[in-house]
Amino acid sequence: MALIGTLRNKMTKWVVGFVAVAIVSFILNDLFGSSPTSIFGGTDNTIGEIGGRDISLEEFQAAVQERENNYIMTFGRQAGERELTTLRQQAWDLLVLRNAITPEFERVGIKVTADEEWDMVQGRNADEGIKSSFTDSSGNFDRNRLIQYLKDIDQAPLTSEPRVRWELYRRELAPGRERIKYENLLLKTNYVTQAESEQRYHLDNDVAEIKYLYVPFYALKDTTVKVTDADLKTYYEANKERYRTEELRSAKYVSIPLTPTATDSADVLAQAQNFAAELAKSTEDSTYATINTEGESPYSKYSVASLPTYLNNQKASLRESFMAGPFIDGANYKVMKVSKISTDTIYQMKASHILFKWENETAEGKKEAKDRARKVLNEIKAGASFAEKAREFGTDGSAVRGGDLGWIYSGQMVKPFEKAITDAKKKGLVADVVETDFGYHIIEVTELKDNTVYYIATIEIPVTPSDETLNEAFRKADAFAADISDAEEFVEKAAAEGLGVFEATDITASERRIGNLGEARDVITWLFREGKVDKVSTVFTLDTDYVVAVMTEKLDAGYKPLDKVKEQITPLVQNQVYGKRLVEKLSAEGSLEDLAKEFGADAVVNSSSDVKLNLQSLPNIGFDPTSIGKSFSMDTGKRTKPFIGETGVVVIEVVNKTIAPGMGDYSLFETQIAQQLNNKNSLDIAEAIKKVQGIEDKRYKFY
Repeated sequence: MALIGTLRNKMTKWVVGFVAVAIVSFILNDLFGSSPTSIFGGTDNTIGEIGGRDISLEEFQAAVQERENNYIMTFGRQAGERELTTLRQQAWDLLVLRNAITPEFERVGIKVTADEEWDMVQGRNADEGIKSSFTDSSGNFDRNRLIQYLKDIDQAPLTSEPRVRWELYRRELAPGRERIKYENLLLKTNYVTQAESEQRYHLDNDVAEIKYLYVPFYALKDTTVKVTDADLKTYYEANKERYRTEELRSAKYVSIPLTPTATDSADVLAQAQNFAAELAKSTEDSTYATINTEGESPYSKYSVASLPTYLNNQKASLRESFMAGPFIDGANYKVMKVSKISTDTIYQMKASHILFKWENETAEGKKEAKDRARKVLNEIKAGASFAEKAREFGTDGSAVRGGDLGWIYSGQMVKPFEKAITDAKKKGLVADVVETDFGYHIIEVTELKDNTVYYIATIEIPVTPSDETLNEAFRKADAFAADISDAEEFVEKAAAEGLGVFEATDITASERRIGNLGEARDVITWLFREGKVDKVSTVFTLDTDYVVAVMTEKLDAGYKPLDKVKEQITPLVQNQVYGKRLVEKLSAEGSLEDLAKEFGADAVVNSSSDVKLNLQSLPNIGFDPTSIGKSFSMDTGKRTKPFIGETGVVVIEVVNKTIAPGMGDYSLFETQIAQQLNNKNSLDIAEAIKKVQGIEDKRYKFY
């Protein structure tokens, strides 16, 4: 049965893309097939559309259940809420695979026959994952072991874990092969022409030497230049595709924090004091702490290096039955008891050092390093700061920490270094430098060796709001939400009650977090499922707040309207308007230096002798592919007209242009282009299919 564990590990390295996410769910659907019914009433239970087919809530829940079953089998526990979020996304990806991608395989006639499946399991072309799982002592594929395993697994119960895991792995093989066939089919259509190869050659090798004037947009100090609504509209229409969007919602909200009161804290302190009194009398410290703590470490073993800070500060007083607390630690009250003190075979100690490395391993090289080390040691003995000298002379990573090595465990350091520390009878400098294979060390012992271990019982109680506090906060939130008619009144009422109003804009249906609220999925689903502009929500209970929201804007999928992006595009349009005026000013006759004078220090005249078409930036200008293209569009000795670039207006003089000589064979460049095409095809194929299928995700209606 150990072999199936090996298979489980191997399969994570083999499975790729959609198939990796989805195929497990196919199998678990066969093995555990269950389709929970919707917990929501009503007749509209459509959760999305894929490939022209409506996806029902029941179908989606069945896919989620498949993922949950697999999670339980893999980790031996139920998935938490955070894991469920991931499993739901995997379930959606599975449905996309089933309804959008797999049909494309079928449409072009791609199939994996039973003979091919057999061949992938035990034939000449056995899957690499299987081969690596069934090897002999020399590392070679052992077919006999595989055959015996297949016979054993065939006799195992259908629902046994080994049988299920094998089925999961085996049934991934055919869909994985289908994907490879489909990708190869499309990859074979890639073709690179000689013209493309030659173009790449020139992109890499043609060189221009240029001189240029750059005047940034902000150099124009003319306040009469204005951006009109017509300018904005023209730009918007020309660049509309940039502002395509999915459904968006915006909202304002108030939050009433669920924070404990002073009374709540006092109640928890009293509870902790009772626990402290009982723990002090207990003879079964581990059991008592485990039963009563809400922390994760009720009974633990600590060395002197790992003692909790509160106990470490009282280390000299620690003894068996020593009680600490209650004391506040973050948002918790803690009580600690030293149940037992013992010793270990491993010592801990603390030290700092300064390492002097020798330039070479000759006697002269070592003597020079030793002399330098001893000179610094004497300076420290005379009163110089160890930490400052470590920062000045140290040659390893500890130098930035003033030479501090932190806690060191016996056996961790090289023997001469460790011996110097363990032999120390008191804290402070070791009398002489210590030689190791790394060099000469100046050592300061900051904590003597200690092998004491402490067994500590800990009771941890979080300071949380009481039911009374929660009820009062809810009453406040509920009263606020009542009798508000629109967003304007929402803001006015919040101001009157001293509540801060927060704003969240352009929220998508798949998001889970809003502003300072953290996890706020309930608020987001309300906005998309029930929200209307000016509608006020009921009270949402989040982890740390009660929240009331009002929806302020709804934007359907399509294009953001001009007024929505006006603030965003105004600087871009302003630059274009400024650019046109700068072009007019720079169209006069004169040298580049003469043209630059009008704009003072804002204008820059520069040169570059290594401009290539495969580059996209110039010194002082930055990213500006237009300038690169213009550099190669002019003959040697010619000057461009002023043109608008990315961040300003540019004028280029071509000093010299060297066109690489033609070659008889451009196959190297052909290979480079083909490789780039092939590398990106796998992802592009799946994304292209999904785009064509018009997938619509409405999970926000339920999750």
